[in-house]
Amino acid sequence: MRDMKRGNNSVNISKLRKAASVCNWIQDRVYGEYEKLLADKVRERSLPEHVAIIMDGNRRYAKKIGVSTEEGYLYGAEITEQAINWCFETGVKQLTIYAFSIENFCRSAEEKDRLFKLMRVEFEKIGKDERVHKRGVRVKAIGNLNLLPNSVKEAIQNAERETADYNSFKLFIAVAYSGRMEILDSVRIIANKVKSGLLSVDEIDEDTISKHLYISEIETGDTDSRAKASVDLIIRTGGDMRLSNFVPWQALGNECAAYFCVPFWPEFRKIDLLRAIRTYQEREAEQQQRTTARILKLNHFLERKSIAKKLSQKESFIREEEIDI
Repeated sequence: MRDMKRGNNSVNISKLRKAASVCNWIQDRVYGEYEKLLADKVRERSLPEHVAIIMDGNRRYAKKIGVSTEEGYLYGAEITEQAINWCFETGVKQLTIYAFSIENFCRSAEEKDRLFKLMRVEFEKIGKDERVHKRGVRVKAIGNLNLLPNSVKEAIQNAERETADYNSFKLFIAVAYSGRMEILDSVRIIANKVKSGLLSVDEIDEDTISKHLYISEIETGDTDSRAKASVDLIIRTGGDMRLSNFVPWQALGNECAAYFCVPFWPEFRKIDLLRAIRTYQEREAEQQQRTTARILKLNHFLERKSIAKKLSQKESFIREEEIDI
């Protein structure tokens, strides 16, 4: 009897595995077809030029699947590489990713060491990646880089040097970054220019601030090769609906579209990126509709005003004729 039960259990387990395998195959096929359909629809409309991503949830993902924090970051690094490819394939021209904030320096020494090691490895990989060179990806790091270990700074400098002549796709990696600090640094540069007589106080406006943010400051030379400082679409993974001090001037000042999604960063898929871009496109369409509606209302108002003016002039002319009679 026991042997029969074991045999039945083995058969049941085998059936369950086959059923699970079939379900996974169907799911992959469905997602694949949906991804193609969504990609085609997205390409039919205008794309965001500059996308920024807050890659949140590596540690929570590691806890969810029962692996170490270090492994969670490694899974996240793999998705980062894929996300860069997805942006390039979709037609996005510029990507800024939030890799390490100023606040992250408060983490334990052990965790920081692991993160710095991962950063060094990833920047070294970027400089040697054939896809980067084939696609003409220019890599730049933004933030207070002096706070980073020398090994990481050297890897960053090497990646920037190896990709300095490219311009097809711009990749900005925010490390040791703080949005408020970026604005303060911009104000300091402007203050020094005023102090040295290179800039008048009367010339300072919103554009002046934008021109002295990190991206604008490091993008010198030919105007055609310069990156776009303002952000069109900002994406955050992990379920939290906040920007965490990431590109506040570029995002909020530009009233960019925001897409918050539940998946942790290692779970992020191309479908999620495409959905985010669709959100941007829907928002742009709504803004255009509102603008068109306002223009129509204004035209209608001006037409009514013009008709009223003509009627008033006609009545005045009739009264004058009556007086002459």
